[in-house]
Amino acid sequence: MFRKLHEPGAQALTVYIDGAAVSAEPGESVAAVLLRQDTAATRTTPVKESPRAPYCMMGVCFDCLAIVDGVASTQTCLVTVQEGMRIERQFGKRSVLP
Repeated sequence: MFRKLHEPGAQALTVYIDGAAVSAEPGESVAAVLLRQDTAATRTTPVKESPRAPYCMMGVCFDCLAIVDGVASTQTCLVTVQEGMRIERQFGKRSVLP
């Protein structure tokens, strides 16, 4: 659905989405990288488990929540990718206990 416009001279980073290596460029948000994947959904709603994907891209709607480097419910549109970052989609209800 989405594709990255290549920026000349930008070095590729590798991030891991649900364990799979994915290429990203410095300065991209995690949400932007997730939108380029075959499945753009980053989470499901707790009650009906409806899929949600990044929408507003500015931290207002909370549809881009995912687990980033072990931290659940991270707003991925506000986080810049880093080399080796681990990103996992959130499905269903979350526990209040670790």
